[in-house]
Amino acid sequence: MVEVGGRVFVSHAGADRAWAEWVAWQLEDAGYAVELDYWDWRAGENFILKMNAALGRERMLAVFSEAYFDPDRFTTEEWTAVLAAKEKEKLIPVRIDTAPAPQILRPLLAPSLVDLEEEEARAVLLEAVSGPRRPDGKPAFPGAGSGGRLRALGASGPRLPGSLPRVWNLPGRNAGFTGRDGLLVHLRQALTSNARVAVQALRGRGGVGKTQLAIEYGHRFAGEYELAWWIRSEEPALIPDQLAVLAVKTGAAQAGTPPTEALEALAEELRTRGRWLLVFDNAEDPAALAPYLPGGSGHVLITSRNPRWQDHAAPVEVDGFARTESIALLQTRVPGLGEHDADRLAHQLEDLPLALVQAAALLADGLTLPQYLRLLGENIGRVLDKGRPHGYPVSLAAQIRLSTQHLAKAQPTALALLHACALLAPEPFPLHACTGPVADPPPDVAGLLNDPFEATDALGALARQGLARVQDGTVQLHRLTQAVVHDQLTPAERTSAARAAETLLISAHPGDAADPTTWPAWPDLIPHLLTLDPASLTTSDGRYAACEACWYLMDRGNAPTALPRLQHLHHTWTRTLGPDHQHTLWAANYLGRAYNDTQNHTQARALDEDTLERRRRVLGDDHPDTLGTASNLAIRLAALGEVEAARALGQDTLERRRRVLGEDHPDTLAAASNLAIWLAALGEVEAARALGQDTLERQRRVRGEDHPDTLGTAYNLSIWLAELGEVEAARVLGEDTLERRRVLGEDHPDTLAAASNLSIWLAELGEVEAARALGEDTLERRRRVQGEDHPDTLRTARILKGLRGDA
Repeated sequence: MVEVGGRVFVSHAGADRAWAEWVAWQLEDAGYAVELDYWDWRAGENFILKMNAALGRERMLAVFSEAYFDPDRFTTEEWTAVLAAKEKEKLIPVRIDTAPAPQILRPLLAPSLVDLEEEEARAVLLEAVSGPRRPDGKPAFPGAGSGGRLRALGASGPRLPGSLPRVWNLPGRNAGFTGRDGLLVHLRQALTSNARVAVQALRGRGGVGKTQLAIEYGHRFAGEYELAWWIRSEEPALIPDQLAVLAVKTGAAQAGTPPTEALEALAEELRTRGRWLLVFDNAEDPAALAPYLPGGSGHVLITSRNPRWQDHAAPVEVDGFARTESIALLQTRVPGLGEHDADRLAHQLEDLPLALVQAAALLADGLTLPQYLRLLGENIGRVLDKGRPHGYPVSLAAQIRLSTQHLAKAQPTALALLHACALLAPEPFPLHACTGPVADPPPDVAGLLNDPFEATDALGALARQGLARVQDGTVQLHRLTQAVVHDQLTPAERTSAARAAETLLISAHPGDAADPTTWPAWPDLIPHLLTLDPASLTTSDGRYAACEACWYLMDRGNAPTALPRLQHLHHTWTRTLGPDHQHTLWAANYLGRAYNDTQNHTQARALDEDTLERRRRVLGDDHPDTLGTASNLAIRLAALGEVEAARALGQDTLERRRRVLGEDHPDTLAAASNLAIWLAALGEVEAARALGQDTLERQRRVRGEDHPDTLGTAYNLSIWLAELGEVEAARVLGEDTLERRRVLGEDHPDTLAAASNLSIWLAELGEVEAARALGEDTLERRRRVQGEDHPDTLRTARILKGLRGDA
């Protein structure tokens, strides 16, 4: 039997904080010295050291629960430490739910507090700590002064967790609530930390479970409050009447008191009371809610899709479930659903609680997982309109529909932006980059391009409705939201959305993808130019931008990514515009390069021959576009080993370009650089060197030292210098080219080509170790980027084999 007055360390899971505080208060009140992390450990202290010290000097009361036995919690470290020290008698267990304990703990008698009234639970708790006992003498008279230490200080103490305050109107608890322990603990800590702000705004998109989280918090910590009141806040005009009812419930006002007077009386009542909780659910306008936020020492929760609460509350971001929480929810609601299938489904639904619950309802009603996933792919809007669960006012699809309807009335420009983004990629769209002129933009997006304040208003409206993430001038739809909005578009809306999307892409288009000054702007735009349906592109500027996006990718060695997109563009425009249309031939020109860059040289040659024949017939032999295709075809011929034919066509193209465009035009210089390659391939290395040197000097002057065309010519010239025995000159030019090409990235094929050649010249100059190190690095990169069997990889492997002296 243990005497009253000993020290007790309360061990508990974070999710059970309300129970831990109730237990600690009861023990303090009974005369024990209690150590509770929330009460006694300051911020910045070493948690592990504090825990070890407490376990070393005190008995440990363990609040047994399902959360307590989670092996990933520190509670496991606490109870196993006690057992490891062979001090089982120092472990005092009490149960707050019916979760089974680990096998090693089951022999311990663990009194249960489940479903007990408060006084009975207190008696069970104290008996667990002190053991059954009879008085040693005459009991003290229970008069004044005999109360515990906390009562002597005038404290009222928390009620038993789970018991409800007298003034209470919170919605019923969701029996299927799952997870969110971390957020609940964070909320409790934030509200009780004596910080300046005791107002917490749960913010997040629709369907993420903000309201359910607020309800669960209210029920789980009900014992901490004397009153808890729920205020529906989507319509600010209805808030005063709800608060007036609370004023009457608290006795601050009489029934029939005008709302203004009732609110004043309630504000005074709350300022003089503690331990109250107000929940403003679905509040969207901080300024409209601000007049109703009370002062005093109570707690306020706000749920909102609007992210901008910093001036009135401490924002708490509520996002989707952790994957383990999603799996647990699905398996609880759908018996027999395996973990792998639950994981697949959670991934498809972005761990969004409302979507998961709706899916679980449909699966529980008999829909199979393959059927559900197929339907999700066919018409996500219709699927997410089904299976609305209890506790949610509408389905996810209906919620999105209501938000878009609100935008249509309040902010048509925001609606147009939303619809446009529904047709683009799910990545952030750089609205801030829409600075280029667009001829005759649609009226509903003209303001986005011409008026920064209208664009800001549109972004703000999307954020307030929880339909998009808005950051640094970009807008990003959540993937599920995007899919639902896409499916809900009418044919007329889809046509308008496509025109708006194309307009935004044209305005944000950086320009020539081969121009280094445009490169920083391209990555943000690429996903969207690759996504928009080619049939939706109706202007010359839009179609050109779509082709240039593919050129940007090919310049970075990503031809396999560009190829299917270019095939789609070419096929669509051939069908809708005809094979001889200028834009169809644009796509053919880019597609020819994609075939060539993916080693499909025969297809590249056939397509370029067809394109050249069409351009000669439609545009004439000397048109710049015709000459561009002729130059491309010469490259294809050389790739197929027909170097003499390539040289002849290249010579003719160069002469025509010099006559039509001039000696220093970039296209003329590109033709000269190519011709030099074929001269060298035919053994005319001195002629190649002379033409290459002249071309390089012109390109440096016209294009700049770092332009890809300039570096390509420099790379080839370094090879010819080496072939002519000028290895040191080749090495100097090769090192300079490699350093400049690294702007493309260490793994870019052009960078790797320069590195591979440089390793040869280093070896020829006797720097074998440096050559071998560079060759090994290049081979490893080529294997990873280009594949084991790529001709460039095999060439580097042969070079390295020679450097190693392998047989």
